[in-house]
Amino acid sequence: ENSDWISSAERALNFLRDTHWLEGRLLATSRDGRARLNAYLDDYAFLLDALLELLQARWKQPDLEWAMQLADTLLRHFEDEESGGFWFTADDHETLFTRLKPFSDEAIPAGNAVAAQSLQRLGLLLGETRYLQAAERTLAAAATSIARMPYAHPGLLIVLQETKLPLETLVIRTGEDERREWQLAAQQAYAPARQVFAIPKDARNLPQALKSKVIQGESCAYLCRGMQCDPPIRDIKQL
Repeated sequence: ENSDWISSAERALNFLRDTHWLEGRLLATSRDGRARLNAYLDDYAFLLDALLELLQARWKQPDLEWAMQLADTLLRHFEDEESGGFWFTADDHETLFTRLKPFSDEAIPAGNAVAAQSLQRLGLLLGETRYLQAAERTLAAAATSIARMPYAHPGLLIVLQETKLPLETLVIRTGEDERREWQLAAQQAYAPARQVFAIPKDARNLPQALKSKVIQGESCAYLCRGMQCDPPIRDIKQL
């Protein structure tokens, strides 16, 4: 409920889009408004994760479209299509002695963990099997490493848990007057295994999985577990 923090996040996001996003690719660093160097796995994965968080604070269609572009770039330029998982550098990066594929967490979660979790969450929101399958392939590629040292892979263990105990996705369709009330009601409880998106009833050009969740009455909410969705909830008390 802190609008200043949301505004700060939006300014950071707008700076990255205006300065670091060029011809469908991210650039890693900038100075004086000039960006350079190809971005790495972590840059794409963490930005995708941030977009999903900001979309839950407030919905903006361009941010969803950017999230889909980031996800597609991860699959096109970073995924190991043969063995699963994501390389740290893109397929068109400068030639290095070795191309790393980090699975274990260090000071921050591994790029593979954040990429897999973000792709899985975006895939559930959109009903996009390509993203879900990429997350599954990442877990399969990391399985031996996880089994050997589970304490070094908490990020991927979270992804595994969300695979075995399906994540909840709550999609709210409502007008602007009631949006905040429904959104706060849905987000009151501490529920790390639930994502909540409040989409305006007049939103246009939605992907089919979201377009099918049409508003009924003045407001409604669709609760999905994994890919299975319940009938719409029309009463905020029931929600």
